[in-house]
Amino acid sequence: MALLMGNNIQVAAQSKAKRFMLTENKQEKRVDVTVEGKPFTSYVYPDVLKKPVLYPIRTAKGNFITRGWPMDPRPGERVDHPHHVGMWFNFGDVNGHDFWNNSNDTGSHKGPFGTIRHTKVNKMTSGDAKAELEVSSEWQKPDGTSLIKEDTKYVFSGEGDTRIIDRITTLTAQKEDVLFKDNKEGVIAIRLARELEHPSTKPEVFTDASGKATPVPVMNNEGVTGHYQSSEGKKGDDVWGTRGKWVNLTGRIGNEPVSVVLMDNPQNVGFPTYWHARGYGLFGANPFGQKVMSDGKEELNYKLPAGKSVTFRHRVLIQSGNSLTDEQVNAQYQKFAGKK
Repeated sequence: MALLMGNNIQVAAQSKAKRFMLTENKQEKRVDVTVEGKPFTSYVYPDVLKKPVLYPIRTAKGNFITRGWPMDPRPGERVDHPHHVGMWFNFGDVNGHDFWNNSNDTGSHKGPFGTIRHTKVNKMTSGDAKAELEVSSEWQKPDGTSLIKEDTKYVFSGEGDTRIIDRITTLTAQKEDVLFKDNKEGVIAIRLARELEHPSTKPEVFTDASGKATPVPVMNNEGVTGHYQSSEGKKGDDVWGTRGKWVNLTGRIGNEPVSVVLMDNPQNVGFPTYWHARGYGLFGANPFGQKVMSDGKEELNYKLPAGKSVTFRHRVLIQSGNSLTDEQVNAQYQKFAGKK
């Protein structure tokens, strides 16, 4: 593989364009992912976000599954929770530091806040069957001290109207032991486009672990079509706070039927994960939020000793043109669960 450089842009290229292509733009702090020349998603890490994210994420037909606000607002969207951008991975209590709620508008969140800073693109590989992006980041305290080194590998693949994102995340504690204290704010999540939200019928006030309350008003549900279903048969709002191997979000974006499936891997800590799936458009999996989600029956305060590592494996499958059945999702899940 050769790297072509020009105008601060690097392209993972071979002798001819591959189906999955990666293009890095250091000046704009992003790596763009295209499929057959069409945009799929981007790995972006501007300082304003306080963490690297994948944003936006599209279906094979080019429709956004992620909310635009606050990066690129779209008419009719919710404008709550400014820290919900694209798809991300972080947590609400790491040695007392809040990595989840950090943004340029923290409101009454008390902190102290942690920041995940991108440090390096380690490898980019384009290909016809898949593209692979390997990056490193640091989970930092407010004074810049590194608590955790993060090494993440993204694998972008899929055929026809299917798109797949695998995220393999290795966290290594640095000079001190790291405690992931049981907290409902985490861990991997997507903030969904308005069309894929679960329809709401009443206003809600959601309170985080520090007591910060966020009103989420009822909005016009016209065009809102999302519906959650878990591997354990839970549906709709009942998915929140339950365990499952996967959750399938089905809905429509315009005339396009869509399934967005988030999968937990049997090798992950806390498997099967608890689901932090909210009706207003937050779709997440949290193995560390067991106390709140089990109503006090379980608790997980996960300690990572200095110098030790833990790895998490997750898959997002985006299907265009039809809504996947439980049988179809289970078949896809078995392929993912068998990966080492």
